[in-house]
Amino acid sequence: MDAIRIHAFGPPESLVLDRLPDPQPGPGQVLVAAVAHGVHLLDTTLRRGEQGGPLPLPQLPTVPGREVAGTVAAVGPGVDPAWVGQRVAAHLGATPDGGGYARLALAPVAGLHPVPDGLDEAEAIAMIGTGRMAAYTLEVAGLPEPLDPADPWPSAPWRDEVVVVTAAAGGLGTLFVQTALLAGARVLALASGDKTPVVEGLSGSERLAVVDYAAPGWTARARAALATLGADDATLLLDGVGGDAGTAAADLLLDGGRVVVNGWSSGTANRYATAEAPRPLEVRAAVGPGAPAPGDMRRFQDRALGLAAAGTWRVLTHRVPFAEAARAHRELEERRTVGKVVLV
Repeated sequence: MDAIRIHAFGPPESLVLDRLPDPQPGPGQVLVAAVAHGVHLLDTTLRRGEQGGPLPLPQLPTVPGREVAGTVAAVGPGVDPAWVGQRVAAHLGATPDGGGYARLALAPVAGLHPVPDGLDEAEAIAMIGTGRMAAYTLEVAGLPEPLDPADPWPSAPWRDEVVVVTAAAGGLGTLFVQTALLAGARVLALASGDKTPVVEGLSGSERLAVVDYAAPGWTARARAALATLGADDATLLLDGVGGDAGTAAADLLLDGGRVVVNGWSSGTANRYATAEAPRPLEVRAAVGPGAPAPGDMRRFQDRALGLAAAGTWRVLTHRVPFAEAARAHRELEERRTVGKVVLV
C-alpha cells in the first residue's frame, strides 16, 4: 500500500511517499480503504520533532495521522462482516503514530462512525476530528447541547452575547462563527488577509462583522466593528491563537468577560490564561492545563456529524492530494488554508 512516512524529523519534505505491506486487521479491528486523511497543526509540530503538545514524539520511521474515512475493506476476528463495504470515518486514537496517512488503515470497530448521507468522506473527517473539538469547546464555553441537529438552539441561548472568534477562517473558527450566530449572538470574526471574504460568506447576517487582524491597526477597526454590532465591548472570546493576537482580542472584552482557550497556534499562550494576566477575566480551558476531562469523545463526534448532516454546520475543507502531504503541511504552517485540512 501507499503510505506517507517520516524517516527523520525536519521540514515538510520529511514526509515521504513509501510502499509498505498491507496491514491485516486483528481482533476487534477493521481495515479501512481510506480516501480522506485528516491533517492537524499538531502533526506539523510532531514532524518537526518538537515536543509541545499533548502527544509524545513518535518512534521513527512512522506513519502519522489519526483520522481516516473510506470504505471497510476487511474485518478482523470477532467483527461483524456486515461492516465490509460500508462508508465509515474513524479516529484512530490519541497517538503520535496512528497510521492515518496511509491508503489502508487499521481502526478499532468500536470507533467507527457510518458516514451520513449527504456528507463526503472529507467532510466526515472534518467532523470526526475538528468538529468534535468544536462541539467540546462550545460545551466548555457554556453552550447547551443541541436539542435537534436541524433546529439546535431554538431559544437562542447566547442572544445577549457578543462573541469574538480568532482564526475565524480555520476548521474550528468557521464552526464557532456559525454556531454563535445560530445561538443568537453577535459575532466579531477575526481572520487574516484574503481569508476574510470566506468568513463573510458564512452568513449574510448583520450580526456578523469580520476584521483582518493581520493588518496594522486592526484593534481600532475591531473596536469600530463592535460599535456596528451595537456593543462597546465583547463578552466572550473563543481563542485558538494565543500570543499577542489572542491577548489583544481578549482586551476587547468587558470586565468579567470570558476567555475560552482552545489552542495556541502562535506558539505561546494567551496572557490572560497565564499568571501575567493584565486584568481579571474568567478563563476556561478546552485544551491544556485546567481543561476538564471530556470523557467519551464519541458523543461530540456524533454531535458534530449530526449537525453537518442536517446542514446546520457548513463544513469547509482544504483538500490536498494524498501524495502531496508535504504541501499540506507547508500550507498549514504558513496559514494559507481555510477550514479543515484533508489529504484526498
